[in-house]
Amino acid sequence: MTSFPTITRIVTGHDDEGRSVLTQVGPLPTVVEISAIPGTMFHEVWSTQESPARVGNGVDPTLGPLVLPPPPGGTRIRFVDIPPDTEEFLKTGAQRMGEAFEQIGDRAASTVKQNSPHPLMHRTESVDYGIVIEGEMTLVLDEGEVLLKPGSVVIQRGTNHAWANRSGKMCRMLFVLVSGTFEPELAAKLTGH
Repeated sequence: MTSFPTITRIVTGHDDEGRSVLTQVGPLPTVVEISAIPGTMFHEVWSTQESPARVGNGVDPTLGPLVLPPPPGGTRIRFVDIPPDTEEFLKTGAQRMGEAFEQIGDRAASTVKQNSPHPLMHRTESVDYGIVIEGEMTLVLDEGEVLLKPGSVVIQRGTNHAWANRSGKMCRMLFVLVSGTFEPELAAKLTGH
């Protein structure tokens, strides 16, 4: 499989006199392989806990447990390396998705059902910007799909979706997740009320 370059994170801050300084330059401290989907790597870059975000020299927000959605009122930025789908995964992957989503801190995000178009179907109550950095990916929705290539940007607005890698090669995507709230009319349709 393709090996991507190590991600270097540069974090800035302020010294005791308010001057700008580098507080960290180096590899990401939190890189996690999803055990239920071997080869899938989450590279946690940063997150904010609220909006407006607190600006200061706070602690590194990536050092806690891995969590899929952004914090309520906050943001999250990460890279994800996604391996090619295999025949075995497409046949049996749906049975392991509860475990996979539990490992990324949001078991409820999985929406996979018997007739789902892909075993990784999921939804979060957020607006997510997904950018293909290297490789190819297919965005799968309940109705329709589209092939993404480097430079493709997806604006994911709380929709049920999956990322299908049909290219035979690894894909690296960058995701920026922004906490959101479903509009009441949409929320009623999603919950069946």
